[in-house]
Amino acid sequence: MSYVVIRGLLGLLFRLVWRPVVEGREHVPQDGPLIVASNHLSFIDSIVIPLAVPHRRVTFLAKSDYFTGGGLLGWPRRTFFRVMGAVPVERGGDQHEAQAALETALEALRKGWAFGIYPEGTRTRDGRLYRGRTGVAWLALNSGAPVVPVGLTGTDRVQPIGANVPRVRRTAVRFGEPIRPEDYAHISSPGRARRVLTDDLMAAIAALSGQERAPGYNARVPGS
Repeated sequence: MSYVVIRGLLGLLFRLVWRPVVEGREHVPQDGPLIVASNHLSFIDSIVIPLAVPHRRVTFLAKSDYFTGGGLLGWPRRTFFRVMGAVPVERGGDQHEAQAALETALEALRKGWAFGIYPEGTRTRDGRLYRGRTGVAWLALNSGAPVVPVGLTGTDRVQPIGANVPRVRRTAVRFGEPIRPEDYAHISSPGRARRVLTDDLMAAIAALSGQERAPGYNARVPGS
């Protein structure tokens, strides 16, 4: 009930103030395990995407700091992330923690949830779309869940990196046709299958977002 109320209020505010363009919503399945894979421009991306999908509850991983922080914003932030169904994870950046996060996501998919992920790993700081990390494909191939690509535009202008207060700017959320992991079953090497699926996904995200492609991976900045 808390989720329904908060999502309804935020959804109304979202539509009235930011007047988003939402396209391709019909590509999001009504039920069953689902991976929603998006480019990553702003902190608010994990809020915008669930608000753009009224018929599914999209769960994201969130830094454990968001669930433990104090200060003036500590309690409302903790409450918000818990109500929205975010899953806390440690974000130290090492391989063990990355795999633990994927295992948590896989458990959510096995429950039939819709799970949101950013294949770039972290927010872009120059507006370009970076190479996707293959964890998203590992999830798809191990769960059988389809992957819906998402292209966001404008969220970096609503809340740029370092800004605490959202601004009023137009945004767009574009969903593409699902990428189905069974289409990659013919690739004998698991590593190769993960790479090909991920590259196809990033090409679809680029077509939806219109971003320039960057040649390598996006490096995580401490604290991001």
